[in-house]
Amino acid sequence: MGATKTDHFTDEQNRIAIIAKALGHPARIAIIEYLLKVDTCICGDIVNELPLAQATVSQHLKELKNAGLIKGNIEGTAICYCIDEKTFALLKDYFSNIIVTVANQKCC
Repeated sequence: MGATKTDHFTDEQNRIAIIAKALGHPARIAIIEYLLKVDTCICGDIVNELPLAQATVSQHLKELKNAGLIKGNIEGTAICYCIDEKTFALLKDYFSNIIVTVANQKCC
């Protein structure tokens, strides 16, 4: 069996791509912004904030969690979601390096 397309890239490149893909939907951006605003929250609160069905919100939460952008803890019958600060630190470092590199380039 041959190598998958992702095998040709570094772990960091694959990780950033997974995160970027998860951030590629406006509903997920809205969820992240809401979690930043309230610090923590229960899934039902997110459903009340967005013009989407419960199942759709749950799917977006699953994608964000799988990408490591949010984490969730079970509290009774609900899941309390919050931002995963480690992943956002990774993004900060990644984009900071790009900004520094671009600022020092002399092209076009």
